[in-house]
Amino acid sequence: MKLGDFFSRHEVFSLSELDEFLSKKGALKKVNRNVLLSYYRQQGRIISVRRGLYAVVQPGMTPESTPLDPYLLAGKMTDDAVLAYHTALEFHGKAYSVFTRFHYLSSRQSQPVTLRNYIFHPVLMPAKLLAKQEEHFGITNNTRSGCDIKVTSLERTLVDVLDRPDLTGSWEEIWRSLESVEFFDLEQVIQYTECLEHATTAAKVGFFLERHKDELMVAQSHLDALRKFCPRQPHYLDWTRKKKGTLIKEWNLIVPDEILNKSWGEVL
Repeated sequence: MKLGDFFSRHEVFSLSELDEFLSKKGALKKVNRNVLLSYYRQQGRIISVRRGLYAVVQPGMTPESTPLDPYLLAGKMTDDAVLAYHTALEFHGKAYSVFTRFHYLSSRQSQPVTLRNYIFHPVLMPAKLLAKQEEHFGITNNTRSGCDIKVTSLERTLVDVLDRPDLTGSWEEIWRSLESVEFFDLEQVIQYTECLEHATTAAKVGFFLERHKDELMVAQSHLDALRKFCPRQPHYLDWTRKKKGTLIKEWNLIVPDEILNKSWGEVL
């Protein structure tokens, strides 16, 4: 059975998508799917990305030369994959720098995948969201090359990168990326921050919004809503990269001077 029509519509595909296609053609029981996949791999028509996931080699290309869309690959690494953190910033066109590491959220643990110079790294969905059944909060559906992928919204991404700065890079990268966003739905930002139930994260979100209140049209009511969740004792803005800083009493947050002064002379 020829799969040219399927390949033309699926730049990246999973076994479940192939099975659905074969089933609609009435061929699922008539052909051995694994034999088909083996044949097309030997012909250089498809690339095995990981178990159950394949990329299609473009016409006239070889498996080594065909272009690969890393966002599409990351978005289909698992059936519940969601592009997040710096990868979401890149997808939305708001990242200061381009990375070769791509993060995606999933409710299940899996191993990172390396393909060419790309690294696809899974991140477990925050436990608080799973417990509240809020894991779909702030997730948008997007179409890329005819395929459906999920990406965190800019509002959720704002909170996520401040919650997990280790997944986004230096503080210069974080600050410059977030400052490139012209508009946030601040009610969504506050609601999602509340869902995470993390005092330090609430303080970081509040601090960022306060520093950009004019550009982002932040009202005092927005800051007051976040301040209710802040820590009672001083916390480092990033406990994994403790640097000499200044205590911002309104948020009980110790902020490195490089951030306060935007003196990005070194990676924090």
